[in-house]
Amino acid sequence: MYLPISWLRELVDLDGVSLEKIEDSLFSCGLEVEEKKPVSPDISGVCAGIVTHIERHPDSDHMFVCLLDCGERGQDIQVVTGAQNVSAGDRVPVALPGAVVYARKKGDIDSGPELITIKPGKLRGVISNGMLCSGEELGIDDDWYDGAGVDGIMKLPGDLAPGTDVKQYLGLDDEVWDISVTANLPHCQCAYGVARELSALLGHRLNTPDMSYRATEAANDDSIKVDVSAPDLCPRYIGHYVRDIKIERSPVWMRRRLIMCGINPINNIVDITNYVLLELGQPMHAFDLSKLRGRRIVVRRAKPGERIVTLDEKEFKLTEENLVICDAERPVALAGIMGGLDSGISGDTCELLFEAAKFERGNIRRTSRALGQSSDSSRRFEKGVDEYTTRLAMDRALHLIEKLGCGTISATDLDVQAEPDKPRPRIETTIKAINDVLGIEIPADTIVGILRRLNYDIETYGDKITAIAPPYRLDIEGSAADLAEDVIKIYGYEHIVPRFMPNAAITCGGYNREQQNTIKFKNLMCAIGFHEMMNYSFTSPAELDMLRFPPDAPERNAIRISNPLSEKYSIMRTTLAPTVVRILSHNAKRGNDSVRIYELANIFVPKGEGLPDEVQTVGFGMYAAGGGESFFTAKGVLESIAEAFRLNFAYEKTTKPYLHPGATAKVLCRGEEIGYFGQLAYDIAEENEITANAYVGEINYRKLSEFFDSRLVYSPVMPYRDIRRDLALVAPKDMTCGQIEEVIRTACREVSSIRLFDVYRGAQVGEGMKSMAFTLTFTPKDRELMPEDVDKFISKILRALEYKLGLKIRS
Repeated sequence: MYLPISWLRELVDLDGVSLEKIEDSLFSCGLEVEEKKPVSPDISGVCAGIVTHIERHPDSDHMFVCLLDCGERGQDIQVVTGAQNVSAGDRVPVALPGAVVYARKKGDIDSGPELITIKPGKLRGVISNGMLCSGEELGIDDDWYDGAGVDGIMKLPGDLAPGTDVKQYLGLDDEVWDISVTANLPHCQCAYGVARELSALLGHRLNTPDMSYRATEAANDDSIKVDVSAPDLCPRYIGHYVRDIKIERSPVWMRRRLIMCGINPINNIVDITNYVLLELGQPMHAFDLSKLRGRRIVVRRAKPGERIVTLDEKEFKLTEENLVICDAERPVALAGIMGGLDSGISGDTCELLFEAAKFERGNIRRTSRALGQSSDSSRRFEKGVDEYTTRLAMDRALHLIEKLGCGTISATDLDVQAEPDKPRPRIETTIKAINDVLGIEIPADTIVGILRRLNYDIETYGDKITAIAPPYRLDIEGSAADLAEDVIKIYGYEHIVPRFMPNAAITCGGYNREQQNTIKFKNLMCAIGFHEMMNYSFTSPAELDMLRFPPDAPERNAIRISNPLSEKYSIMRTTLAPTVVRILSHNAKRGNDSVRIYELANIFVPKGEGLPDEVQTVGFGMYAAGGGESFFTAKGVLESIAEAFRLNFAYEKTTKPYLHPGATAKVLCRGEEIGYFGQLAYDIAEENEITANAYVGEINYRKLSEFFDSRLVYSPVMPYRDIRRDLALVAPKDMTCGQIEEVIRTACREVSSIRLFDVYRGAQVGEGMKSMAFTLTFTPKDRELMPEDVDKFISKILRALEYKLGLKIRS
């Protein structure tokens, strides 16, 4: 979510609060600032100047010589310009020597403008100590500032003091933060939501947006009706009638905020709906009422085969699973996703019906995925929009209509609620229970004060506390843990002191460490899309033949069953691969386009005259139509296992009779081979009617589990940020990624992650060579890493790579 800092400062009194403090406070609230984007980081040195005198250039019929008053920046500054719209008394942007602006190369109309630094010079023999700027030189257009798109010099207001910093005056010194909002904080997916959290944490005053307006009874229209026939999918729907609409441009302040948040201004009505979406997090829509047949809104499930064309001119065939907004005859909008083409606002609109609604998030998500249609509105509905904000948003939109003077607001307000008296979540607990969750002692007065700052309604009776959640909090489920989470984010996570877990005996019925690891492994495989399968421990020699195992292969040395049910179950399994391939084939023949399967079972390895060695093994297989699976997604499965158990795997080329010779690797953990994986050979895949590229692997789970930690060790979350650096190396074409990773990890313990993101082969790196580009992540141990620290790490790594592998950085 994009949020301009100027907007945040308008909503919360943040005078004297540094940007670093704001960022840290947001992080405490669970809101991470992923990126900071200055609006115009390159423009500098441009000030306002008054043209005090202008005359024609003595040696040019199209240039002028101007004298400018730039206040404290200088008096009687001479500048030569070719613009034809400059007059004495004009206030204009002046780029003085040393200023940086945009400029297009002379005669080049295809490429964009480039940055230049202004220097004093002569134009046809006349000294020019700067440049008068157009909007293009400042990197802006008419949407940012009225008059910026004129063919000539941009004019500034007549009351602007000379010498004023133009970058600051135009708001180009602002900064936009890209804030990550997780699914459990739907109330923070807007500017006001973020400001509300920040206000509570810092204890600074929150400035609530003005939502007042005056409705005109004479503008009412009682013929407008709203009917909600699917209240389970639309718990609240508000429609409000506005007439005498004037379609115009939005004011500059609104256009700028929309632009900074990545939305193009369109007109005042559409911009109001987008502005409210950004400010309050409530998607809105405006219907041209003259295009609604019967002057009626019906919220219902779509009829099978019903069609709609949306604003982006895409046509969709609907099902009963889709929720639509209809007039008296046909769908006019996909609920929560996008309006219809035939009911949108146009230049001829003279009356409209504003819509603000709450739609069930699961239905919006399913419809969006099924139709392949997504929007800013649908993404917010998928995270959750509360019924309380629906009312606020409508009032705010009507206030903006009145403020911008673009319509007459009626008192016709149609508010349909499924549960108008629905109670808010009520939590009854104790101060002790909250402190027990946190593991620290926070005074009762502090807890109550924090919760009230977060807009909880609080009643206390000794140690007991009753809290009613704010109406906009959809994430509150009704337990002491909810309150504890809110309290600690305001009180400060730094107050939590890590402690060692006490020693305790295993209770009867508990899982031992081996069982816990097995459960963890199975849960992980399920989480990354695998289905567990269970098969007989028997197989047949024919299945080994199918996989092209040679007569002397170890897999052929299998224990025969004395009295098998049939030849199909005549030997004990020595590998899980035949079973995996058979199940992949079974699914492919039945039209399953995407399959991920695994089995954790024993294979039986003969050892002399006694019982066989039962080796717990993981076999897995995967394919997806359309190239959805690859060698690298198969490798990703193994990397997920390694990450979950805090291990590092290495990979080396190998061969298997049933796998593609160029896409097969063995897997090593701490130098010991634990398995393999690769692409199923084309001929075997064809025989088994598997049309997509399939990948099969086996892991010796018994060996793998030996590397698991014997006990859990708590590692506190580091308060310092990771630092990433990219490194491109020139290596022999047969060198593996694993060899390089091993040297890097050995050379520098601060490297927590190594990711190969590019491999290049070509004339630029030489015959028999390749370029391998890695992203290295350095994780601090006990202090913040400085750039010079990371430079030392890189130098150390490069020396190790050159010494051990003969590799050098790509120039």
